[in-house]
Amino acid sequence: MESLTPAQQELYNWLIEYIKSTQHAPSIRQMMKAMNLRSPAPVQSRLERLRNKGYIDWIDGKARTIKILHQPEKGLSIEGEIAAGGLVEPFNDEKTRLDLSDLFAQSDCYVLRVVGDSMIEDLINEGDYAIMRSLESATEVKDGDIVAARVSGHGTTLKRFYQEQEKVILKPANKKYKPIKAEAENVEVQGILVGVWRSIAS
Repeated sequence: MESLTPAQQELYNWLIEYIKSTQHAPSIRQMMKAMNLRSPAPVQSRLERLRNKGYIDWIDGKARTIKILHQPEKGLSIEGEIAAGGLVEPFNDEKTRLDLSDLFAQSDCYVLRVVGDSMIEDLINEGDYAIMRSLESATEVKDGDIVAARVSGHGTTLKRFYQEQEKVILKPANKKYKPIKAEAENVEVQGILVGVWRSIAS
């Protein structure tokens, strides 16, 4: 495809994000505002060039029918494998992509910042971000799940969940800490861990 000028690229990028987030095309006035333009003519010119270059299309005579023809690939390219022991060739010809956007877009997921070191043996460290999934029912929790649990009189904690009859045991992943034992009626599981995000930037 023919390359875009900076002005065309700016509008194209904005269109992708707008249509993705709203599920409908914007108006000319909205595009003017987003591009800081006072006249519709520059917007219409950029749209025509984007159409001619094959990036977008619309139904003539109908408003708000712009569609993106070539959605950019989502996610990060997986370039192969890397060993933590011996050496392996990190690149291969077959490219796949890791796309986490659907996970972060789920309405039933939220994030908690980890404070403390009680889960370090499960490779969850202080400062990590725990990605949690909300529960529709307590029956979704299975023994061994890592959960965010609220214990009456103690607060909320991230631990492995186990249930023994009418008691719940919340086990840490650090030998320095003892399990928390409580009556099941005093424990509210608020979410199940589905992922951990760690930034190593200084």
